Formats: sequence, C-alpha cells, structure tokens
Amino acid sequence: MQTVTPLTPLNHRPSWKALKAHHEQIGTKHLREFFADDPARGERYTAEAEGIFLDYSKNRIDDQTLKLLVQLAKESGLRERTEAMFLGEKINITEGRAVLHVALRAPKSESIVVDGEDVVPAVHAVLDKMSEFAERVRSGVWTGHTGKRIRNVVNIGIGGSDLGPVMAYEALKHYSQRDLTFRFVSNVDGSDFAEAVHDLDAAETLFLVASKTFTTQETMTNAHSAREWALAQFGGDEKAIAKHFVAISTNTKEVAKFGIDIENMFGFWDWVGGRYSMDSAIGLSTMVAIGPENFRAMLAGFHAMDVHFRTAPLEQNLPVLMGLLSVWYTDFFDAQTVAILPYEQYLKRFPAYLQQLTMESNGKHVTLDGTHVATQTGPIYWGEPGTNGQHSFYQLIHQGTRLIPCDFIGFYKTLNPVGRHHDMLMANVFAQAEALAFGKTAEAVKAEGVAEALIPHKVFEGNRPSNTILAECVSPAMLGKLVALYEHVVFTQGVIWSIDSFDQWGVELGKVLATRILGELESGEEPAGAHDSSTNRLIQRYRKNK
Repeated sequence: MQTVTPLTPLNHRPSWKALKAHHEQIGTKHLREFFADDPARGERYTAEAEGIFLDYSKNRIDDQTLKLLVQLAKESGLRERTEAMFLGEKINITEGRAVLHVALRAPKSESIVVDGEDVVPAVHAVLDKMSEFAERVRSGVWTGHTGKRIRNVVNIGIGGSDLGPVMAYEALKHYSQRDLTFRFVSNVDGSDFAEAVHDLDAAETLFLVASKTFTTQETMTNAHSAREWALAQFGGDEKAIAKHFVAISTNTKEVAKFGIDIENMFGFWDWVGGRYSMDSAIGLSTMVAIGPENFRAMLAGFHAMDVHFRTAPLEQNLPVLMGLLSVWYTDFFDAQTVAILPYEQYLKRFPAYLQQLTMESNGKHVTLDGTHVATQTGPIYWGEPGTNGQHSFYQLIHQGTRLIPCDFIGFYKTLNPVGRHHDMLMANVFAQAEALAFGKTAEAVKAEGVAEALIPHKVFEGNRPSNTILAECVSPAMLGKLVALYEHVVFTQGVIWSIDSFDQWGVELGKVLATRILGELESGEEPAGAHDSSTNRLIQRYRKNK
C-alpha cells in the first residue's frame, strides 16, 4: 500500500465548517418557502449536458449552499483527483492500481499511459476481437459441437461480472437480436443454475464464463456445473467444451485446464474494477445481444459523459452537482438512503446495478491515510421502476419519518408507443416529485371536507428532496451516459470523503470464513467447534438435518 500524507479531516475544512453553520440557518426551511422566495428557481437550478437534463430545484438548497458545496469540492481536490484518474495515476492506493474504466471507452486517437505503456491500443484490440466473435455468434457462423447454430447464451459471473451484463441486457433488450435467448447465472445457490438451463439444449447453448482469475468460488462452481451439464448431453465428449464455452479472464492456465480454447479467451486489466467493467470484455454478452455497432455507441455515450465530467465547470457539472447534493443530505441531514426511481421498464435492473456501484465503492470507514472517517459515508442506494414502486414503498417516502432523497429518471419518448401509456407514466414522474416537495397541509386537507379525525392521516409534510433526470429515450448511447453519470457521482462523493472508492476489502472476511466453514459442513467427522457458540450450533444443526 502506498503511504498517504495525513489529510485534513473533512470536518476541519473551512467550507465544511461554513456548510455546518449554513445548515443551521436553512436546514428546517421548507421547499414551499424556497419556491416562494425564488419563483424562478425551477428554471435556475437546472443543468444539461450530452442530452441529459437535470432539474435539481426541488432540493433544500439556495445559492449559498451551492457556492459552499462547490468550494468544498475545490478544497477536497476534486479537479486534481479527477485528472489523476484520467492520467492513469495509481489512485487505488490500497491495491497500488490505476483506476481506468475511462480508458475502456476512450477513442483510438487518445493516449493513456500506465507504467510506461499506452493502454488504449490494447483496449481496442480486445474490442475488435469481441466484435469479430459477436458477429460470428449472431450470424450463425459459430456453431456448436454437433453443428447446430447457437441460440442460447448463458453468462456466468458474479458481482460486476453479472450485474453489469444483466442490467445492460434488460436495458437494451429493445435492440437485442430476438432469435437469441440470454440467461444470467450468478448465485451459488444451485437453483439459479438449474432454472437457467432447465429448458435449454446444450447443442445450441454457449456459456460465457466471466472471472478475472478463473478461481472465483461462486463463478467457477457454476461453471463446472455447466460443464458437467453440457458433457452429460454430449456423451462425455470433452472436445465439445471448446465449442460451447468461452472465457472472460486473464488466467490462461486455468482457462486451458477447463477445456476452453485460449483463442476464445477475452482479457482485461487489473485497472478495471469489477463494478466498473461492463464496458470491458465483461460486456461480451451485451455485445452479442445488441451487436458491435450498438455496443460501440454505448461506449461513445460513456466517453461523452467522461469528457463532460472532466471539463465542465463544477457549477454546471452533472455528476459533481449530484455527488455534492448527496453529501449534503448524507452528512448534514442524516439521510441514510437514496432512492433511484427510473420510470422506464427497461431500466428495471438499474437500481440493483447502482447498489454495487455505489455501496461497494463508498461503503468505507477509513480515509486514504488510514484514519477513521470524521463523517458519514456511503448512503444506501435502492429502488424499483415506476409506477410499481408507487404501490409499494412510496408510502414511506411520502409520510415516513426518514428523509429519503430521490432521483427520478424519465424519458421524453418511449420505445414502445402504446396508447396513452407513456403520458400517464411521465405524469406520475412529475406528480410524485411535486408531491414530495410540497406535500399537502392540514388546511388544504380540511378544505376538502375531510373528517376532523382523518386530517392528520391525510397530511403530507412535503419537503422531501428529489432530482429529476430527463433524456430522449433509452438507447445504447444514453445507457452509457447514465452509467458514467453515476460512476462519476460516486467518484465525487469519494473525493469529498477522502476514501478509496476503488477497493473492496469488506467482501474478503466473509469469503475466508465461508471457505473454512464449507470444509466443516462437508467433513465426515464432527467439526471441532472452533467458532462462537451461535455459529457452532448452526453448523451442527445444518449437518444433522441436511
């Protein structure tokens, strides 16, 4: 690990102290007052870039808030840290790695040097190899062991090797080749694999095994189950494996040992974090589904947002504004969660994708120099597509006791125009944001003739903040822009909190313990009972009843 010069604690920075004093002045001010004092704020508190329009007027802020938040970003070195990332410096300090997901979507004309080597040519070499392979599968040139055309693609991965591909497939299903079926297996629970393949013919099925090391326990357990399943249908012919399995990995030895032709191995680099990898070879299933041209359009969308984040003034920078607002609520209003509410069925897995991106990145309790953080970090991200969520959890957002900032995501156009559906959908976006902001007073409820005893139950306090994001429609390019938007929101938050947003040591302890316990569950002898009394008893009970 690199040594880091001790940092000025966040709560000791001048702008932080000023924000604290400012919050004491306006923290209880209602959004009704904000809009009454500044009727034009709905026009002023907006920003737009790369086809994405952000209305952040329904936030509990004023001009002074924004000024202080931007000053906080400057004091925290956001610009300097951003440049360090784009230049390939090893800002993932605990692992001594560069953080270069931005290189995955850089055009060929750019140069990004890591350890003396320009990585952009290698990125495009992999993209070209992916494109050639994807076209062979999509066109039917690639055939299985028996000569049948591939009709089913099953992606086996976990974490970023699953959440990115499955989210992208669902988001871009409209653009997918419909004579191909796509399935995704991630959970080590055998039911996940069994259900994914129960109606498939191995002769028409291609497995994409995504594991950088080719040793990830859950992924390789599922991969070996897939291998056994396929061999059972091919009469045990080991030669079949090379025609029905490809690898997304860097471990040539283990890939070859599995039976995969190393010519069908697609690599990536240690400067690609798993949760930032959907636009690397990990996105092979996405490229097979939507085609190389659409995949490259998605990469262009990513890059467009990268350029905006790197170059736009902080005051007009979409990821910076959203990142600073989340810090404002997390640390000054004690908001513990953020709701992601896409009013677009194709984005139904987008909130789940953001859960890993945000919480694995910023769920940290120590700063870059190893000292305990002075403030809260890493809010919980969650959500569901509208209008489903309105009949589920919106009750708590509207009338619960917790402050839950919301991001509403809507589109001007639908890919499936059916009657008045889309107008109804978008009416709900605007209505929900309005209701959260302004609520309904007891006087308004009483004026409707509601019985006195019911009035308290029908009051909406309002003053619940939200952002509204609007764009033209779901497209490969727009998906890239949206994902990159939130990637850089996460980065902005991490810089303010002075944490390493690119390691994930928190997942390690459970893995180590699970490996030890697995041996005890499968042992023919009674375990020695080396755990606490609760864990020992649970192991004993499971062994007795399995």
